[in-house]
Amino acid sequence: MAETRERTISTNGVDLHVVEAGDDGAPVVLLCHGFPELSYSWRHQIPVLADAGYHVIAPDQRGYGRSSRPSEIADYDIVHLTGDAVGILDAVGASNAVFVGHDWGSMVVWQSALLHPDRVKAVCGMSVPFIPRGPMPPTELMKMAFGDSFFYILYFQEPGVADANLAADVSHTMRGMLAGLQMREGEGLDASVLAQPAGVGFAERLPQVETLPSWLSEDELDHYVAEFTRTGFTGGINWYRNFDRNWKATEHIDGAHVQQPSLFIGGKLDPVLLMSPPTVGADFLDDHRGDVLIDGAGHWVQQEKPAEVNDALLGWLKGL
Repeated sequence: MAETRERTISTNGVDLHVVEAGDDGAPVVLLCHGFPELSYSWRHQIPVLADAGYHVIAPDQRGYGRSSRPSEIADYDIVHLTGDAVGILDAVGASNAVFVGHDWGSMVVWQSALLHPDRVKAVCGMSVPFIPRGPMPPTELMKMAFGDSFFYILYFQEPGVADANLAADVSHTMRGMLAGLQMREGEGLDASVLAQPAGVGFAERLPQVETLPSWLSEDELDHYVAEFTRTGFTGGINWYRNFDRNWKATEHIDGAHVQQPSLFIGGKLDPVLLMSPPTVGADFLDDHRGDVLIDGAGHWVQQEKPAEVNDALLGWLKGL
């Protein structure tokens, strides 16, 4: 099994802590995590992809882990986030790479394919499919859709509020996010807690479990808890505060298609896919190689079902 190594890459005005494996000069696979995650979220993929002949790089993205956490909200817009990804390629001397993202990282890699098409050889999104640019700023659409009902993305918009709420008890937050927001076979997600009226914070709405799922050990959960206790959640939440700014910044690529070979991987029990199924952007993917929906997996698909995800990635990569 390939050994991993760590270093800091200074690029695009920030320092990015990266975990990598594989030979320098080998084809690069860039792994972009989501919220609230870390490069650690790819621990099951990094050595396997490296053993298959790739130079695998997984950053703690800006705002997370041991990477820089800029203070300005605007420093977390899609221009900066995709710029970080391209900057990593520059730092390792790669003309292009296969971009793989999960959750918010999926949005980064899909948009990288449009904003930096010459640097993206192929693109794989996990848990969040390609979503075309909408007709109006996203938060306006969300307010129209949810009205006075609680919706976490709208709750995240006010600086400081969600930050303090999630950080008040990091163990509660991370246990609820990673282990609580799960659907069971044949059942939907019980959203009754999440839909409570205003006056209750986000963390209080997270379902709690007495026993962790088999894919997440107490030591692994403790790693997340320790990192987010140290850093807080503001960096990651600031990504959400740029939805409307991102919409404005991408006006010039409105209607653009992803021309690179693409893949989507998701869990059949992922509640996110109830809101955004893979079909939502299918017409904008010109060389789509398929949707892989994995039995028994929820939102944290690459951690829940690493063998199945690795098989899907390796099969796709070999066909590029």
